[in-house]
Amino acid sequence: MSLQVIGPGFGRTGTMSLKMALQELGFGPCHHMEEVFMHPEQVPQWQALAEGRPVDWHAVFAGYRSQVDWPGAHAWRELVQAYPEARVVLTVRPEDAWWNSFSKTIGRFCNEARTMPLPPHVQDMVAAFITLVGEGTFAGQWNDRDVALAAYRRRIEKVRGAVPAERLLVYDVAQGWEPLCRFLGVAVPDTAFPHRNTTTQFWELISGDPPQ
Repeated sequence: MSLQVIGPGFGRTGTMSLKMALQELGFGPCHHMEEVFMHPEQVPQWQALAEGRPVDWHAVFAGYRSQVDWPGAHAWRELVQAYPEARVVLTVRPEDAWWNSFSKTIGRFCNEARTMPLPPHVQDMVAAFITLVGEGTFAGQWNDRDVALAAYRRRIEKVRGAVPAERLLVYDVAQGWEPLCRFLGVAVPDTAFPHRNTTTQFWELISGDPPQ
């Protein structure tokens, strides 16, 4: 099994909805941060990346047909090279909507994770995530709206500049099935497009109780 779809988009751009959609279309299992939380044995692979050690991407994604969301999205350049036949789906959403969602979920989680009663492997993954994404993507300033939005725009520009147009779909999940299915060359399902991982669902996944 090999990755057939790569998702370089930031978390909170509809990545969980895309994960569910790809799995329904036959491109599953799909890797997402949720998978790392569910499989503690995956954490050392991301710790290795955070520490600058070599990573075997085919081992990291063994058993998966697609990847979306962080931490995989952080290594999008490497994945595009490692899986030259894979299609690239870059999830986007309006900037204000992304920032409002990110700041209330992932950003807040990074601020509070060290004081939360999380399993050890989740704490380890958060530490690796802060190194990779918090520092590597947001220069440690993920709480700064202007810095975060500049990083968001930069990711879109870099992916557009690096991936050939025929291999890339820039996609808002609000567009539903049609553009995604056309790009992947599959039939449109006779079901509603999945919309998952609202702010409340994010906190329920993390801690079982959204913060007040």
